[in-house]
Amino acid sequence: MKKFACFLVTFILWLLLTWPTSWSEQWPEIAVGAALALIVSLALAKIYPENPLRIFNPKRWFFFLIYVPYFFYWCMLANLDVAYRVLHPDVPIRPGIVKVKTNLKSEMAKTFLANSITLTPGTLSIDIDGQDFYVHWINVKGTDEAEHTRLIVGRFEWLLREIFE
Repeated sequence: MKKFACFLVTFILWLLLTWPTSWSEQWPEIAVGAALALIVSLALAKIYPENPLRIFNPKRWFFFLIYVPYFFYWCMLANLDVAYRVLHPDVPIRPGIVKVKTNLKSEMAKTFLANSITLTPGTLSIDIDGQDFYVHWINVKGTDEAEHTRLIVGRFEWLLREIFE
């Protein structure tokens, strides 16, 4: 079922990206798209989500639409913070690697969390070990793991849980 769903999504995406003026004249192009979709589905079906129909849940789309501007807000704040630290010589920079924990279960949610952390200037996801993330932080605040988790992971985790789990 996962292979068929992967094939179907990939083939539909191919058709949308190569939308011809007249499909009756484009059979070779459609055949190539089907062949490539078959190759992709055979190669990548093992990493395809278990239940691909969950993507049609309106609640997930609602929270994703909230997540996008929310992420950009935090990204803009981090950009300004890093720019200020670079331009102002008296602002402290205390770089370090911190360990933070997440309660997210799905691999897709953890991947989005790691990418959200990395795309936010001043932080970089280094490694994921089960529920533990190792993050390089330009200015380490706090002293314990719980506070680091709240400051880094807490921003995004609640929304990603609604979207992916």
